[in-house]
Amino acid sequence: MPAHQNASAADRPQPRGHSRRQVLQGAVTAGAGVMLGSGLLDRVASAAYATVAEYDVVVVGSGAAGMTAALTAAKRGLRTVVIEKAPTFGGSAARSGAGIWIPCNEVILAAGVPDTPTKAAAYLASVVGSTVPAGRQAAFLANGPAMISFVMRTSPLRFRWMEGYSDYYPDLPGGMPKGRSIEPDQLDGTVLGAELAHLNPSYIPTPAGTVVFSADYKWVTLAAVNAKGLAVSLEGVSRYTTAVLHGEKPLTMGQALAGGLRAGLLSANVPVWLNTPFVDLRFDGSGRVTGVVVVRNGTQTLVNATRGVIIGSGGFEHNLSMRTEFQRQPVGTDWTVGAKENTGDGIQAGRRAGAALDLMDDAWWGPAIPLPDEPYFCLAERTLPGGIMVNGDGVRFVNEAAPYSDVVHVMYDGNTTAPDIPAWLVVDQNYRNRYLFRDVAPTLPLPDAWYQSGAVYKDWTIEGLAAKIGVPPAALRGTVRRFNGFALTGKDLDFHRGDSAYDHYYTDPAVMPNSCLAPLLLPPFYAFKIVPGDLGTKGGMRTDARARVLRGDGSVIPGLYAAGNASGAVMGHSYAGAGSTIGPAMTFGYVAANDIADSPGA
Repeated sequence: MPAHQNASAADRPQPRGHSRRQVLQGAVTAGAGVMLGSGLLDRVASAAYATVAEYDVVVVGSGAAGMTAALTAAKRGLRTVVIEKAPTFGGSAARSGAGIWIPCNEVILAAGVPDTPTKAAAYLASVVGSTVPAGRQAAFLANGPAMISFVMRTSPLRFRWMEGYSDYYPDLPGGMPKGRSIEPDQLDGTVLGAELAHLNPSYIPTPAGTVVFSADYKWVTLAAVNAKGLAVSLEGVSRYTTAVLHGEKPLTMGQALAGGLRAGLLSANVPVWLNTPFVDLRFDGSGRVTGVVVVRNGTQTLVNATRGVIIGSGGFEHNLSMRTEFQRQPVGTDWTVGAKENTGDGIQAGRRAGAALDLMDDAWWGPAIPLPDEPYFCLAERTLPGGIMVNGDGVRFVNEAAPYSDVVHVMYDGNTTAPDIPAWLVVDQNYRNRYLFRDVAPTLPLPDAWYQSGAVYKDWTIEGLAAKIGVPPAALRGTVRRFNGFALTGKDLDFHRGDSAYDHYYTDPAVMPNSCLAPLLLPPFYAFKIVPGDLGTKGGMRTDARARVLRGDGSVIPGLYAAGNASGAVMGHSYAGAGSTIGPAMTFGYVAANDIADSPGA
């Protein structure tokens, strides 16, 4: 598609030797069928944009990709602005646990993690395969560590190694059973001043009176039955109390990441325009992107970008028409936990400009329970011993402890021949007595609204539960009996749950001989509906190793860059480890801004 087809008549690239006025006159004449007088043309041209602003770099989106890009551009001496359509900043990153997968970064090396560039390259290549060009993989690995160091130099952010959070495929070449992922350290929210009020809230707020890190979650889940879990929970209360006594507002996880990046932008004097929807790109006569059109304070506004535009506006998880066009059924916008403003605006603009698109059929999938308030993305719950996932035939079909994206891929692949969507997570009362479930403490009853919505069912017998969820009772009884045998021997002969180090991260070390497996024996029994949820989509504009947006023929759309979920993921159809969304998003935002700074004539 020609690059000019996305623009209004006044913005389309003008043929050489023709003035903007002549092009506008021709466009208006073609549309109306008559030649208009020059006075009306002047009014149309001047009315196109009530306001014009100019920066060197315009960044669309204030998530991890956008704010890292903006911070980099500003520190390279470029006048930079961030535009954000939401009334808050931070996007999906602010809602997340904020794991960041960056091999060989200074944080993990200082912690003694034996990572090397050779190991990292071998592992990423094994995970991604040929889906993503080797040059992009290499650019991510080469720039990621520098990006982390840069962020720590230019913002109040500090990071912690998520010790023990295994790479998702630790048995592949270069995989690390103790993991490479990092997360933000505790941040004092007062550094944001009045901007703290504009931080996008977290997906599931941390309980009042405690400070919890993402790496703590596995232990907090076990607090009722595990001494370390109890100690970690009490430590969270102590951290909170200490911070408050010092007049601080403690932030962790996605709140710390987004808050820290925004604090960096404040110190670099980078404006972030909230409530400013992105409308489209603007081009010059050569087809170069020269700015964006936005709606600011209710007025269509042209923002010129003399050096480049970086799209970091997120995915299209909340755009039903795009999901229907590109993704497998059943799919919808009700099962995602991505920021609600992620409707693919940047991807659509790139598509109109002629950008090739990659990985549009895929997402950062994960099993989710469609609770009545919002979907719940299952991490520990499907892995903890004493639970199994079954399909509509009442049989297991997947290793419940496998990486969450893989579980949903299996659900979709199998759903063509078996009723794998929805699936059901079946647990017993022993499971409920031992483990936190979402934010419901062990032994406490689940909310009535969960039952009323059909997300959860309960019965005193396996056969009765099967009848309630519509699966064959004999099949479910047989499945539970067979699984209970595996739990006693510690070996899952059907799906090898527990064979991988990753499988054991969210499990109960007190359960033997396999911490992933415990029998379902104690009534009542529960079934939680499982649907293909996601953290966001992972398809978007095709980019090169410099984060430049490419056309289908491989040529570059000059002046246009993309990072994060607005671009095709460097992880391809897979997921290397915790933080494989945010790590590359920040890295390619950093790459894009540096490329602009290094290429003044590009």
